[in-house]
Amino acid sequence: MGVATSATADSPIAILVDDDAEVRDSLQELLRSVGIESISFSSAQDVLSAKLPSRPGCIVLDVRMPGLSGIDLQQLLAAKDVRTPIIFLTGHGDIAMSVEAMKAGALDFLTKPVRDQTFLDAVSTAIATDIARRAASAVAQKNSALYETLTPREREVLSFVVSGAMNKEIAFGLGISEITVKLHRSNMMKKMNARSVSHLFNVCQSLPADIQCRLRIASAAGKPVAESGARGHFAN
Repeated sequence: MGVATSATADSPIAILVDDDAEVRDSLQELLRSVGIESISFSSAQDVLSAKLPSRPGCIVLDVRMPGLSGIDLQQLLAAKDVRTPIIFLTGHGDIAMSVEAMKAGALDFLTKPVRDQTFLDAVSTAIATDIARRAASAVAQKNSALYETLTPREREVLSFVVSGAMNKEIAFGLGISEITVKLHRSNMMKKMNARSVSHLFNVCQSLPADIQCRLRIASAAGKPVAESGARGHFAN
């Protein structure tokens, strides 16, 4: 396995998987020429046995290899929740294979021989995609932690607020006084670090899907729906 010469937690890295040593060496040299670190593996099994670096990057996969194929590895990595973008690079690809790979989430499907610039562009795009995904995931985790600090009643109020309900409607829906609603609403906004209702809505949109489901946000309509206890007249 070729090992990257230097590493920081945020520096990108390309993971090359190809049974052809010459291809691996050539791609690593090309990536090194533009300042992208890389490591390489000669088989899918070696990838599965290794501890992959927790850094932004991409995986460049050959399709046809001894033992597990690149497509097999793509499926196994997905099962392990490895979400690093995958680029296929093969000399044996066909349309059906490329469609299968892309449907399974591959970012690109290149055929050998590939132009240097085409390969570098694909790697750069994949790395940028992974950086954006990781940033979004970090925001989701942060906001999820904020959500977990809410009391059950504050979560109910949150659901009403992002549905566009007024305090009077929330009070009616929950069977509590409007003054109590204001108290819960104020506490909820502080805990969620929300400056306004529109900011709160944006924060909720970044929450993990399971929490959004709990909030019953009707994404198609762009209008959240209140949780149980709400009256139907404003819970579309």
